[in-house]
Amino acid sequence: MAATTYERLKLHVTPEKFYVEACDDGADDVLVIDRVSTEVTLSVKKDVPPSAVTRPIFGILGTIRLVAGNYLIVITKKTKIGEFFNHVIWKATDFDILSYKKTMLHLTDIQLQDNKTFLAMINHVLNVDGFYFSTTYDLTHTLQRLSNTSPEFQEMSLLERADQRFVWNGHLLRELSAQPEVHRFALPVLHGFITMHSCSINGKYFDWILISRRSCFRAGVRYYVRGIDSEGHAANFVETEQIVHYNGSRASFVQTRGSIPVFWSQRPNLKYKPRPLINKVANHMDGFQRHFDSQVIIYGKQVIINLVNQKGSEKPLEQAFATMVSSLGSGMIRYVAFDFHKECKNMRWDRLSILVDQVAEIQDELSYFLVDAAGMVVTSQEGVFRSNCMDCLDRTNVIQSLLARRSLHAQLQRLGVLHVGQKLEEQNEFEKIYKNAWADNANACAKQYAGTGALKTDFTRTGKRTQLGLLMDGWNSLIRYYKNNFSDGFRQDSIDLFLGNYSVDELESHSPLSVPRDLKFLALPIIMVVAFSMCIICLLMAGKSALPSQPHAEFGECGTSLYGVLRCRVHLALAGSLLNFVSKASRCD
Repeated sequence: MAATTYERLKLHVTPEKFYVEACDDGADDVLVIDRVSTEVTLSVKKDVPPSAVTRPIFGILGTIRLVAGNYLIVITKKTKIGEFFNHVIWKATDFDILSYKKTMLHLTDIQLQDNKTFLAMINHVLNVDGFYFSTTYDLTHTLQRLSNTSPEFQEMSLLERADQRFVWNGHLLRELSAQPEVHRFALPVLHGFITMHSCSINGKYFDWILISRRSCFRAGVRYYVRGIDSEGHAANFVETEQIVHYNGSRASFVQTRGSIPVFWSQRPNLKYKPRPLINKVANHMDGFQRHFDSQVIIYGKQVIINLVNQKGSEKPLEQAFATMVSSLGSGMIRYVAFDFHKECKNMRWDRLSILVDQVAEIQDELSYFLVDAAGMVVTSQEGVFRSNCMDCLDRTNVIQSLLARRSLHAQLQRLGVLHVGQKLEEQNEFEKIYKNAWADNANACAKQYAGTGALKTDFTRTGKRTQLGLLMDGWNSLIRYYKNNFSDGFRQDSIDLFLGNYSVDELESHSPLSVPRDLKFLALPIIMVVAFSMCIICLLMAGKSALPSQPHAEFGECGTSLYGVLRCRVHLALAGSLLNFVSKASRCD
């Protein structure tokens, strides 16, 4: 069986069955799904009833069982991201969720409402940008892993050979995966970020690609999912691969990010930054060792770059991480602590070069993967940098982009694109592409985990920290605060439902959705919005209201009356509090 899935599909719908017809050249296969028995079989085109309602689709995401029964999820729109190695990469941009049931009359009013909520959860996950696929290329593996495979592996279906860490619809495809004869209809979908650019330096053209693969193991949202689980899976684990393709030669550099791999939590409690809590009874070494055992097997040597603060509430996590590495005593793991906020305070972001220089020799040892035009492996990457901050988002992305640039410089020089003595930073046209791509990568990862764009992207895009960037970070931090406290519970439940961590039981007498909400959970968001609006109004009016040249104040102004003076002080105090919050927020990870 070739490692491809069908690219062109038609969906035929009748009251009894779904027919998914393969329209690729020479194909005669039709996937038949019985809407009553849910049985999946393989048929041929002549068996499709002419009375069926027909429309084109671009892939089957899978099936899921909700209160009303089974649903089929299909991709209805896609956007071409680009091509590399003669393979087309697509982004899925729209989906449809089709009920097997022809009617909902068998449901009670409560069941109807619950089913509607579960559908909203699935739609919520599907509406988060970042689902990618290819019908001919295995996006879940790095170039180095793909180069080190057997002929038997190459002949496996895309679903069979995919790295299950990065197949976000693995649970949805469970029924199709059980039947190898229908695997060409089963499309593995990646969640994360992919960008591809055709670039030129010194008149030499090359393709530059950035791929971030978000793990579906211990997946979730900021604050609700931290640390590791009993299997050693780290929260917000992302594998990022930078690829260069020039004159048939291919080079790649891989980095990973993931939550501090001990058992800790940071549940939202209306505080701006809830205090992290390390579990006092868990066997941290067991989970820690499981995590790094798997990392060493997959990637080789591990160079940990821990960017958390080495004082305040983050200090115990830094100490715990360092202690665990020391206790493990593995020669395959190195630990580098760099207090990002301390080193770069007062806008001294040039001091990031201290860290880059500190690990330069180690990076040279790890090397990168390079295969020449003849398919011969020239160099292999011997290990990865595993970076983390608190969220593995903002500080982490900044450092990863700097390390990736250093690797890219070495690769382009070796390939003959860059001349000896030339600096990548001096290639203005490419630098703009590079910086914007890494900033877009930061935003994608941040939106998927924290619900907003990334912080500190002004530095990633321009190489400088700016006052406007600080204000934008403050704004994003305010949005994160709201979402973390008032909407991320729904987001977390949605992800768990989508990934199969929670399964709907049609016979369950008491749905978890029927638990009544405390009124405070409804009131607090409203209070917060009103308070924030008043702060903004006070901030805007503070300058005008404080003018002493208006002795006869009305309600809109503060004159020299006692009432006016008091109002001015309140305005300024609230405005100052807001500015202080924004200032603190801009330091948030």
